[in-house]
Amino acid sequence: MIIDGTNLILGRIATFAAKKALEGEQVVIVNCESIVVTGGKKQTIKSYHEKMKIGDPYKGPFLPKMPDRIVRRAIRGMLPYKKERGAKAYKRIKCFMGIPEQYKTQKTETIITADAKKLTTLKFIRINDIAKFYNKGVLQ
Repeated sequence: MIIDGTNLILGRIATFAAKKALEGEQVVIVNCESIVVTGGKKQTIKSYHEKMKIGDPYKGPFLPKMPDRIVRRAIRGMLPYKKERGAKAYKRIKCFMGIPEQYKTQKTETIITADAKKLTTLKFIRINDIAKFYNKGVLQ
């Protein structure tokens, strides 16, 4: 199953992908940089900043800074990844920025229940914008 992540809500796409992976299906998510996180921009960036400050640079937690890896980490949080069943399901999930050549000719699906158009508020931020704050060093 190939899912186009454009304008989809992160939590909803993560639960959907986790369920499909636990059922034994291969899940590929493309356009991860266009996935949306709901909430105010300042509040969302502040919460990610607080997560980055936790722990030690040598001992962790080691948080991803690229959009595709942020999405994959969110999906991991919805899987029992420390158990064999969850670890196998986690290996069935692949996330990409943009659309790789091997998936351009294949049909992509979208999840209607995860669409950001159904939001009652206009407060959201894209994963790409969060990753830009990480990579600029603003959050350190």
